[in-house]
Amino acid sequence: MTPARQGDVAAERLRAVQELYDRGENIDALVQLVRAEGLDKAARRTLDGEVLAGPLGLRLDAAAKRGAARRAQAIAVLRPYLESVDPKVKKALPVGRRVAYHLIETVDPAQLAESDALAKLAAAAAEPSRRVRHGLRWYADLPVEVDRELLRLRSADMVPVTQIDDITWHGKRLQISGHAYLAGLSVRSGRFNRATVVLRGPRWLPPVTLKTKRTFRPEATHAAREPGCNYDWAGFTAELNPFALRWRAALRAVVRGGKRVLRRRHTVRDTTTWRAEIVIWSRAARSTGVLRGPAIGRTERPAGLKVRERWWVRPVWTSDKALQVVLHPTRAELTGVALEGDTIELTGFLPGRPVNKGKARVGGHRMAADFTPVEGGSRFSLSLAVQTLLTADARRLWVEPKGDPAASVMLEGTPETRLLVGDREITVQGDRRDRVVVSGHKIQPIITTMAWQDGALVLAGDYPDPEEGPRDLVLRHRGGLTFRVPLTRSGTSFEVRLAPGAMPRFGGSVPLSEGTWNLSVAPPGKYGPSMVPVRVHHASLAALDEDSRTIDGRVYRFVATRFDVPVLVAAEERPGDERSAAGLWALSRNLYPAHRAKPIREATVYTSFDGRAYSDNPRAIYEERLRRGDDSEHIWVVRDGAFVPPGSRELGLGEGIEPTVVREGSGEHYEALARSRYIVGNQFLPAWFRTREEQVCLQTWHGTPVKHVGRDLAHMRREPRPPVWHRQATEVRGWDLLLSQSPWASSILRKAFGYEGEILESGYPRNDSLFNVGDTAAEIRHRIGIPEGKRVVLYAPTFRDYDRRNAAVKLDLADAKRALGDDHVALVRGHLMQAFPHVHSHDGFAIDVTTYPDMADLMAIADVLVTDYSSALFDFVATGRPVVLFTPDLDKYRSTRGLYLDLEANRPGPRLASSAEVVEVLRTIDTVSLRLADRYAAFARTYAPHDSGKSAAAVVDHVFNT
Repeated sequence: MTPARQGDVAAERLRAVQELYDRGENIDALVQLVRAEGLDKAARRTLDGEVLAGPLGLRLDAAAKRGAARRAQAIAVLRPYLESVDPKVKKALPVGRRVAYHLIETVDPAQLAESDALAKLAAAAAEPSRRVRHGLRWYADLPVEVDRELLRLRSADMVPVTQIDDITWHGKRLQISGHAYLAGLSVRSGRFNRATVVLRGPRWLPPVTLKTKRTFRPEATHAAREPGCNYDWAGFTAELNPFALRWRAALRAVVRGGKRVLRRRHTVRDTTTWRAEIVIWSRAARSTGVLRGPAIGRTERPAGLKVRERWWVRPVWTSDKALQVVLHPTRAELTGVALEGDTIELTGFLPGRPVNKGKARVGGHRMAADFTPVEGGSRFSLSLAVQTLLTADARRLWVEPKGDPAASVMLEGTPETRLLVGDREITVQGDRRDRVVVSGHKIQPIITTMAWQDGALVLAGDYPDPEEGPRDLVLRHRGGLTFRVPLTRSGTSFEVRLAPGAMPRFGGSVPLSEGTWNLSVAPPGKYGPSMVPVRVHHASLAALDEDSRTIDGRVYRFVATRFDVPVLVAAEERPGDERSAAGLWALSRNLYPAHRAKPIREATVYTSFDGRAYSDNPRAIYEERLRRGDDSEHIWVVRDGAFVPPGSRELGLGEGIEPTVVREGSGEHYEALARSRYIVGNQFLPAWFRTREEQVCLQTWHGTPVKHVGRDLAHMRREPRPPVWHRQATEVRGWDLLLSQSPWASSILRKAFGYEGEILESGYPRNDSLFNVGDTAAEIRHRIGIPEGKRVVLYAPTFRDYDRRNAAVKLDLADAKRALGDDHVALVRGHLMQAFPHVHSHDGFAIDVTTYPDMADLMAIADVLVTDYSSALFDFVATGRPVVLFTPDLDKYRSTRGLYLDLEANRPGPRLASSAEVVEVLRTIDTVSLRLADRYAAFARTYAPHDSGKSAAAVVDHVFNT
């Protein structure tokens, strides 16, 4: 039996250690596995270096922040282990790890555990901007007293940060442009600042040095993570002459061919691969690193250059996004694809010597193939069973001529093929390197043309799905938010027109929020398996217009990523200094203090959910002030173009009062918070904000808490206190007034936030609209699309900390439709901190209102509320309408998040654990409500005694009229 290679054993041991770390095992278990026998010295050094920099280092960081007892435990375990580690391994570690392990080995364990040196070290080492130079050497600036040589930055600390923005052929030269810098070392000019791109081939081949020059690229600073650093001159362009690759590959071919001849084998044309590295000399520092990181879009699919017949030079990306340049021959090419009954016949050609025997391979499945010698080479053919391909993932096609290495079959100009089989298709296409890939899947819409017309994106293409009926183009954000636009179908063709700056939502329009939107097609109201991804026709990729478009202050790009996957990228149009860490650092450290020194303005800033909505208590207070004709300056913070606040005219309150809008995170936002007299918010304000003596900070909060908040959360009770605890305490000290619904809520909020200031028990202004519905109910129902006369069930669960990515709707909507009938409609309101729910329409019975701007409007029209641990249950009792508590995970929620309210002893309505029980109660809700009327009234008296429709007036009188 052949013994396992030591490198493989070390890699397997490292994977096992990583698995223990991922499972949350303590540091003792990790060290025990690392120290197990079975490795030679070289493998032991490799493993020690990896685990000390990775899993063990991370465990030490966590222990350092969890208090003296945890630090003592980690030190006791690590100290004897570190004594056995090769000093060269420890010297090569990143500086933060190197110094931490040095302290563990040299400082008294009890003293080190009681101090916070390890915690400070972990925090400081994570900031790459903390670099200082002494002479011609660079050192880390860390809060520890150790020998300077220990702080010297080595190769592990100075890995280049790179991004490739463009790879294109100019004539017969390959030009690569992007940026590269050493984190923490500013590059403000071209002086003492050099970079060279080098291609390193296999073994003894001499490297290829590309002609490289530095360029001015401020985008590098805007994209950087390090505050206070400037990388404006970190850009570079490099040029490659393919001849430098060809003569090196020819030399290698002679050597390898000679070896094969000596072994009495046929010579084979070989592929030669060079990895791209960049060498940086900057401010007396030198470092080499892999060139990686393609910009989204065209850079991900660089074109190849045909240097001679069946020989190509291609820039390619590895799975970890590192750049390589490949010189490869076409050893096998596809010539034909045909569907014959239950099989697919593939034919191809192998140039070179005649071949009579061999095999073919699709993915990992080897099969028979016929080889026939012809002029100039050999023809091959193989048959694939249709049924085995219909559900096959993408698999590459190979041929294995007898006596030769396997050859990847290339497309080499042969048209791609789509074969339709029922509602599925089998495709034979080329990948980004022109290699043939066979796959089976649902019939996909293929975009063949795209164009921007008057601010709208027009897509057209081919969609030969035999199932007729309407289809929607579904735009889905990474966070789960979706928009649907009807598709126009004509035979096998389709077309769709969408305006990204004005997407329809509840009778109005909103722009696509910032981020990447994926495209798929589905029948109206369908999600999940019904959704089919959209692709871009490979022949259209070269001409695809991927330039950005600016529409109403927002920037949109339609690009193909991962070769042929279309996405729409949306972003606010912002200056570079508002997008970069360095710019934000300057805004908070320089601009904000400068504005705080200026006189106060008689203005009010309103911010609701960080500027994501025109809603909640700030909205109610703002509208009450406009109702009174308050014409002072009103400023709304708006994030990502989420809304446009109405003025007095839009609210039907006469002419003359128009609010000012400031973009969240902009310079105007900093100025507004620095100089406005009043600040009205419903959750925590930005971390950089500090209340001035002359300011009045009104914290309305966003609901009486059922679940634990603030200091009562588990992670906030740890010792030492986490950074968020201190940030929260600093802000709370600046609150001048806190709103509350009840005496019970006041005691909870005061304890949860450590608040010692004034509390106004006025009830919540946002609930005034529940008493003064009037004609607005019909308007809200029309906006949402609720037919007249239907009863409304509002299902509004809160989020789950332990399951935030779950998009399932726990209430069985199909069962509810069957039981409640056509005279009901269900509104599903997901929480913004939970994955957006997948709400199936069930022929109009269910409507997803997660993105509806204000929860108060929904409660105003609801006939019954179904909720769980949400503050909505305190608000809704003001209506006098029924509340049903649906808590299938009560025990788990209570143990993980924690609850203030005993939902069994103190509840306004029935509490149920299953969807079937909820549906049955909804069917007889009038009877159930009568039975629990006394309990309901007592709940309202205790938890919402001040909600009477006049809360906003009370707040305005108390704050703004005194």
